[in-house]
This record gives sequence, C-alpha cells and structure tokens, in this order.
Amino acid sequence: MPHLVPLLIRGINNLSDARYCAGMGADKLTFVLDPTLPGHLDTKTVKELASWIAGVELIGEFGQLSAYEINALSTECALDAVLLRHPRTNEELAEIAPPVYIEIAAESLAAVQFLPDSVAGLVIELPETIAAETTAALVPIASSRPLWLGPGLHPQRARELASQLHLAGLSFPAGDEVKPGLRDFDQLEAVFEALEID
Repeated sequence: MPHLVPLLIRGINNLSDARYCAGMGADKLTFVLDPTLPGHLDTKTVKELASWIAGVELIGEFGQLSAYEINALSTECALDAVLLRHPRTNEELAEIAPPVYIEIAAESLAAVQFLPDSVAGLVIELPETIAAETTAALVPIASSRPLWLGPGLHPQRARELASQLHLAGLSFPAGDEVKPGLRDFDQLEAVFEALEID
C-alpha cells in the first residue's frame, strides 16, 4: 500500500518484524551487524531473515568497524546499502563499497555541510520535543540532501513531517518479540496507517 513517503524500519531482529514491515509496504529494513553495537545480529541470522522477505532494500547498521570489515559483511549478507551511526572521513567513505547512509544527531545539523555529495542519505532521529530552530534548520537540508527523519512512533507527528518537509522518507524503530512468533504491532500499525495515501 502506498505511503506519503518511503519508510525505513531500523533494527529488525526477528522474522515477525521483517515479514510484517515488508508486507505493510516498508521500503528499507536495517539490521545491526556491528558486534560493538547493542542488539547486533550475526550474519547467519541476517541471511536467514532476508531469505523470507522480498521487495525491500536491506541495510546494515555499523558503528566503528573499518571500511574493509563493512565491505566484507555487506558482501556476505548481500546488503543494498549501509547506515553508519557516526560520520567518517571522506577517505573512509570512499572505501566503503555499498551506498552509504549516515546518521546525524539532531543537535549536530551543522555537520551536514561537510558531508560529501556521494552520501546516499542522512538519517536524523528527532528528540521527543523539537525546538523551532531545529525544525527551521531541517528545511534547507531536506531541500538539498536525501533526508530520512525519525519521529518516533508518533503517527500524527509522522504525518505532519511527511506533509511539511521535502523528505526522502521517514525512519521508525522495529521492536522485539514478546516470545518467538509473538509480537504486538499496534504502534507500528498506527504509524503505517497514518502515512497511507488517502
């Protein structure tokens, strides 16, 4: 089902989320592949989850691993792109083979101007309350770079951002199963529904 903007679901760690989000029309799913990050998955698990879904881009999330390690894991898991939790030097970025998304802290928006144009997209997870100047600073960024905003699991806020800003898409967190095969999707479902095209 079409949404106002493409949707990126971060931190998939179970089959219930992977299949639900792919089925509900998410465009991109991320898996945390860096062993130094909380909630990371091994390559065997990522490949197994990926084998059950189709029609979505698969993205690996990384912290401080080297470009060489990122490339190796990306190849092994057949990733479409990578999401870096921290900016890198332009030299490091040039060594990473897949397209690169970079997460930028909402309070560090000035750093955006130093990122090379080769970056596939910027991901900014917004705080619970957004200062007016932050919203104002997002407008030129959204107009000049592919910007993915994370409004949290707030349906109304998500719809407002999708309507007000020229976004590449919105980013939402995946969740955890209560037990294998059992998962409460109420919050995600509310977000998906709020963003459906009327």
